[in-house]
Amino acid sequence: MAMILDQPHKILCCQCAVVIEPNAVNMCVNCLQERYDIGAGVSKQVQQNTCRGCNRFERRDGSWAEVDMESKELLALLLKKPRGLTQVRLIDASYVWTEPHSRRIKLKLTVQQEVVAGAVLQQSFVVEYVLGNKQCGTCQRREAKDTWVAVCQVRQKVEHKRTFFWIEQLILKHRAHTDAINIVERRDGLDFFYEARSHAEKMTSFLQGVAPTRYKNGEGAVQVELLPIC
Repeated sequence: MAMILDQPHKILCCQCAVVIEPNAVNMCVNCLQERYDIGAGVSKQVQQNTCRGCNRFERRDGSWAEVDMESKELLALLLKKPRGLTQVRLIDASYVWTEPHSRRIKLKLTVQQEVVAGAVLQQSFVVEYVLGNKQCGTCQRREAKDTWVAVCQVRQKVEHKRTFFWIEQLILKHRAHTDAINIVERRDGLDFFYEARSHAEKMTSFLQGVAPTRYKNGEGAVQVELLPIC
């Protein structure tokens, strides 16, 4: 008994006979998904190392990045990890909520791929990242108490510390301290220790850009005095 289609330009799926729009393979989406699993080659669980000392995330190339949780920067870092993801076209990626102390990050990925005769299939799935502990090289050297190469000595010799507290907030906001292998509090300020003199000079340039200063270069040390502005 023949089925009469009362909708123009409609056909029957060649597998399940459901009414569909014509396509290159004359199959409905459900039948295509049963036959082709385009996400099968993508790893659904990935190991992601974080440094227990500085909370930075390890990149695929072994370097380390300081990124915020659920940020665009972290998303870009994580998307480089799953095996097989480059074999499909990534359409969308978003975070899936997890328990804060679960040591897990979940991403919902939507991908597309041409499967047969020009038919493009879209599929969504979740990739779980298991957070592991691993020390970065900087923290390893810090624990081993490696000899520092340069120090930036930041001082302010005034009764109140309003300017210094403000500078501290700017340093944290702009992450100007990330190159330091150690930070030691002193009576009138802070000492920032570095494994390269260029890092100490970089901190000096940052301080000069945000506050009036006097500085003096020495052998292995840069002395920076903050002048009060309030």
